[in-house]
Amino acid sequence: MIRIELLVDAKAALGEGPLWDVAEQRLYWIDCFGNKVHRCDAAGGARRSWTVPENIGSMALRQSGGAVCSLRSGFHTLDFESGAVAKIVDPDPGKPRIRMNDGKVDRQGRFVAGYMDDEESDPLCKLFRLDADHSVHVLDSDIICSNGPCWSRDGATFFFADSFRRTIYAYDYETSTGDVSNKRAFANFAELGLTGFPDGATVDEEDHIWSAEVFRGRLVRIAPDGTLDRVVGLPVESTTSISFGGPELDIAYVTSMARPIDGAMPREREAGDVFAIHGLGVRGLPETRYAG
Repeated sequence: MIRIELLVDAKAALGEGPLWDVAEQRLYWIDCFGNKVHRCDAAGGARRSWTVPENIGSMALRQSGGAVCSLRSGFHTLDFESGAVAKIVDPDPGKPRIRMNDGKVDRQGRFVAGYMDDEESDPLCKLFRLDADHSVHVLDSDIICSNGPCWSRDGATFFFADSFRRTIYAYDYETSTGDVSNKRAFANFAELGLTGFPDGATVDEEDHIWSAEVFRGRLVRIAPDGTLDRVVGLPVESTTSISFGGPELDIAYVTSMARPIDGAMPREREAGDVFAIHGLGVRGLPETRYAG
């Protein structure tokens, strides 16, 4: 039986990027517009937060400690002990209308993150890979809103959503170099009969993709052949991202947002909170730490 638990009464303006760390047995997530990184344990306790100087699109833990973050102006590090934030590189400078958005670490320890158009309308953005030596490489371009980067279990297929094209794409991913090729549409939400947009995503141990269907309040499970496998309804429409965690990696942690959409505030009082979904009957895969 599925049980939905309100884990953290966060009221985040734009909650995103849940990340379960197996080594620490802790959950991290961010508030993009609140400029915060948050952490708690599996039960929502032992909370701690860090403030960053700009809007934050995503974060990942580093093998050497602390985090790597995609802030509005590029890639940065965050030191958890001091709270210090240091810029690594601005990969696409001089474009005030775009900001860095969703990102995740591949199986080899490289951080992949892309930009989004603040006006959510034009393909102004690129997708970048940050290697362990802090070199930056362009993986794709002509993107409206970068979301849901994740990899197949073997790491050889990369999945990535352009939310406002309502499509998740698949690429061949060269694990030795991090290069991509053979881009193709994997799952178009309109063609699947879904009315929302693909947002944050992850891959489970059965190589199925779980995508948070934003503006519709559902988790969508998509089979490896791109067909719709399962839909799970959630208490808020403004669901944004998903990560599997907990001691057995069988709890789906889901973030949401409380900011106005098209000038209207969300209807649900739980908007912006963090949820734990129990009883889905599947397990996730452990997330890799950034090697740089």
